[in-house]
Amino acid sequence: MTKAKLINKAILMFMGAALVAVALEIFLIPNNIIDGGIVGVSIMLAHFIKIPIGVFLFVLNLPFLFLGYKQIGKTFALSTLFSIVIMSIGTQLLHPVAPLTKDPMLSAVFGGIILGIGVGLVIRSGGSLDGTEIVAILFNKKTPFSVGEVVMFFNLFILGSAGFVFGWDHAMYSLMAYFIAFKMIDITIEGFDESKAIWIISDRNKDIGDTISQRLGRGVTYLHGEGGYTGDTKRVIFCVVTRIEEAKMKSIVDEIDPFAFLAVGNIHDVKGGRFKKKDIH
Repeated sequence: MTKAKLINKAILMFMGAALVAVALEIFLIPNNIIDGGIVGVSIMLAHFIKIPIGVFLFVLNLPFLFLGYKQIGKTFALSTLFSIVIMSIGTQLLHPVAPLTKDPMLSAVFGGIILGIGVGLVIRSGGSLDGTEIVAILFNKKTPFSVGEVVMFFNLFILGSAGFVFGWDHAMYSLMAYFIAFKMIDITIEGFDESKAIWIISDRNKDIGDTISQRLGRGVTYLHGEGGYTGDTKRVIFCVVTRIEEAKMKSIVDEIDPFAFLAVGNIHDVKGGRFKKKDIH
């Protein structure tokens, strides 16, 4: 990794961890709203033991950080350690600051948004802020459960516990904040500009491919296929377009061959390719 890329990743992780600290101390914690994972456990422990939450965030994540170093990799562990240290220090520095609102609904919404963006920036940069994600990755290797299922199990247990500690109203606000944060993590990692993968099967594949290149300004790739029923050789057109270009793509295909088979799928990340984008006309 070049020095410029390393600095860029460090800046993004710093910003992400700082945003998480803001979400916790300015919105969620003052209103007794928790997040899932180690953060949620730390909030509840800090409520009972009256020790700064930053201490729990750091100490409770250390065992999982060691597991991550052993099982996942050195770079991941160091990135996670850096992010957790920044988050812990940030919560300590922001603890004396008064919350922006005492309305639990506003706190859940805006706290969830800021928290999700922060966590998403850290994950996008190759780190993590919660030990339960590391446990989920390790469980996934040895059990039939997916990473998402393991994380969901832990978080439902933790968020349910908030009902006994802060009351069921706050537990429901916590669930709302968690859901908003979960969605914002996806948006931050994948971006708003979601791409679409297009597969087209048509007897007029060359005409469709040339028209896509000329009018839509996108490169196409011809894949060789075989009909499962007839055994006929087929040429499949593959192309990646933006969400905005999808309607134009469909109109081009429908104009040339109304009976063409067309399938559309979501793509969350596109990298590489040497075709230069042209203007749509």
